Amino acid sequence: MSRSQNLRHNVVNQFIDGITRGHIVSPLPSQSALAEMYNVSRTTVRHTLRHLIERGVLSREGANYSIVRPPAQEDGFKWVQAPMEEQNRVFERAFFNMINQRQLKAGDAFSELQLARGAGVSPMVVREYLLRFCRYNLIVSERRGQWRMLQFDQAWAEQLFELREMLETHALRHFLNLPDRHPLWPQARALLDRHRLLRDSIGDSYRMFSQLDRDFHSLLLSAAQNVFFNQSLEIISVIFHFHYQWDESDLKQRNIVAIDEHMTILSALICRNDLEATRALRNHLETAKQSMIRSITQSRRLAG
Repeated sequence: MSRSQNLRHNVVNQFIDGITRGHIVSPLPSQSALAEMYNVSRTTVRHTLRHLIERGVLSREGANYSIVRPPAQEDGFKWVQAPMEEQNRVFERAFFNMINQRQLKAGDAFSELQLARGAGVSPMVVREYLLRFCRYNLIVSERRGQWRMLQFDQAWAEQLFELREMLETHALRHFLNLPDRHPLWPQARALLDRHRLLRDSIGDSYRMFSQLDRDFHSLLLSAAQNVFFNQSLEIISVIFHFHYQWDESDLKQRNIVAIDEHMTILSALICRNDLEATRALRNHLETAKQSMIRSITQSRRLAG
């Protein structure tokens, strides 16, 4: 089976699991929202919707999709495990999606087998991935194969952003000194265009910002050409969006502000304006830190 077909089959199975667990309800969200939820292309989403219509699970009326009946196991596909490297990428994407969809929240307990079945990967892949997060106090192993998500306080968040500022301002200096023909420059211009496109159509697409945010910080850190910087992005992205899920009352406005701040940084970067790019980056990180702190405070107030 080709890699693309394997991905599509796994996404069909994930949709079925999402419907069964009540994470996808009728009428279904837009194709853009579903693509964001599962971190796949809209082409893959359309393929999945067509399959579920053919199976009689969904019906379509115009642009709207509705659930006709609960899906059964035979509506999906037998899990086909890909090579280990591909499984690692699949689970990383699935884990990020579970956090964004609130399937994993602070205080939740879960098993390696549960996550492995949900993502269609080996339990060993899940265990190795989760072990990488233990050092950051994001999750804790309660007994073999069983884990729990942890909560964080303001001091922990401030320490995270102290690290983030050191890494990203260092990477920014490297970026500004890249030669004119370096391949990162056209990537920066393309990323600026993607920000403009999302900003112009923010409407119901504001949830798509999480992937754009990850791509922005990944591009920035890549200029340092340091494998440890790249690894830090993974934990920062997961934690940042993990906290942002606690209070969505102003999520759309927060994302609009972040898009504008990204565009300011990218514009200054492309123009080689060192002072403006550095100032804009520090301002963006401070905004993000204060947003996280407010989210933590709100979470504890609601819990109390």
